[in-house]
Amino acid sequence: MTSLLVIIVLVLLAVALWQLTKIFDLTQVGANRDSSEVATDNDNNIQGYLMFGFLAFIYIFSIYGLFAWGGLVLHTPASAHGALVDNLMNISWVLLFTVQAITQVLLHYFAFKYRGKQGQKALYFADNNKLEAIWSIIPAVVLAGLILYGLYAWTNIMFIDDEDDTVVVELYAQQFKWTARYAGEDNVLGKANVRYIEGINTLGVDMSDPYAQDDIVVSELHIPKGRKIHFKMRSQDVLHSAYMPYFRAQMNCVPGMVTEFAFEPVYTTAEYRELPYMVEKVSHINELRAKKSIDIVAKGGTALDPYTFDYLLLCNKICGASHYNMQMKIVVDTPEDYKKWVAEQALLAQQVKEAKAAPADATATASATTDTVAVKDTIAVSVIAKK
Repeated sequence: MTSLLVIIVLVLLAVALWQLTKIFDLTQVGANRDSSEVATDNDNNIQGYLMFGFLAFIYIFSIYGLFAWGGLVLHTPASAHGALVDNLMNISWVLLFTVQAITQVLLHYFAFKYRGKQGQKALYFADNNKLEAIWSIIPAVVLAGLILYGLYAWTNIMFIDDEDDTVVVELYAQQFKWTARYAGEDNVLGKANVRYIEGINTLGVDMSDPYAQDDIVVSELHIPKGRKIHFKMRSQDVLHSAYMPYFRAQMNCVPGMVTEFAFEPVYTTAEYRELPYMVEKVSHINELRAKKSIDIVAKGGTALDPYTFDYLLLCNKICGASHYNMQMKIVVDTPEDYKKWVAEQALLAQQVKEAKAAPADATATASATTDTVAVKDTIAVSVIAKK
C-alpha cells in the first residue's frame, strides 16, 4: 500500500511540474524569444560543459561507491577453486574499468571540443579501414582471451573424477526450503523420484533400491574440510538455484533433471570465523545491531541477538513469495568431527521403517484398550445382574 501511495504522489508531482511549465510558457507570450529551435553557440557551449560535468559525476560517484560499499564484496574464498574464479573476475573488472575510463573520457572530451559553432562544419568521411580494424581486432582478441581463460576455469571446476575420494551429497530444493541427502558408506545415492514421496520420505527416495539403505537425510549441511564434495541437485517444484557465495559455487536446480557441482572446502567454519577481515566484519555488524536494539527495546520489543558468521546455502532464483527465506546452514567440519557427526545421524531407511511401524503399534494399543474396556463392561454387567 505504501508503494502505491508513493507512486501516486510521484505521478501527481510530475503532472504538477508539467502544468507549471505550461503556465511559464503562457507568461512569456509577447516576449522577445527565439522559437526557431535551432541551437545557438551559447546552447552548444552549455551542452559541452554539461558533458564535462556528467563525466565528473561518473568518476566521483564511482570513487565514492568504491570507498562506501567496497567492504560489502566477498573477500577470501573458502573453496580450492575460489581463487581461480576471483582472479578471472578481477581481470574482467580491470579490463572493463580501463576501457570504460578511456572511452568515456574521449567521448565527453570530443563532445566538448567539437561542439557546434557558428559557421563551422563537421568533416565527413564514409569509412576508415585502419580505424575499423583497430576497434574490431583488439576487442576480439581480448574477448577471445577472456573466453578461453573462462573455459579453462570452468573445465577445472566442473571436472569430477569418479576415482577421487569424494563425498556425494544431494541438495533437494522445494518451496521454500533445502534438504540434504548423503550417500552413506557406499558413496552412491539411492534412486529417487517425486512419485515415491510419501509420509516421512519427503525426497521421494526409492526404498527398494539397495543403494538407498544407508542414505542419510538432514536439514543442516555438514561437509569435511580438505575433501571434494560432489553435489547432485534436484528440484521438486520450480526452478531454484543453489548458491554458496563463500565457496564461489552456484548451480541451477531444475525440475525433472539432476545437475551437478563439486568443490573442496579449505576453511572450517571455526577457521573462517577467525580470519581478521571476518572478525572485523562481525564486530561492525554487532555494533549496528546493538544500536538498533536500543530503539527496539525502547518500544517494548526484544533486543537483537548477536550475529555469528555461518556459511549459508541460498536460493539465487526468485522462486516465490518466501524466496528470500530459502536458506540452509552449512557447517565445514574437520574430517574427524565430520565422521563423528555422520555416525550420529539416523538412516532414512530406519526412519521410514519406524514411521510405518508406528501406526501398527497405535492400532494394537487401541485394540488392547478396546478389549480392556469391553472386559470391564462385561464384569460390570455381571455384577449388576447378580444384585
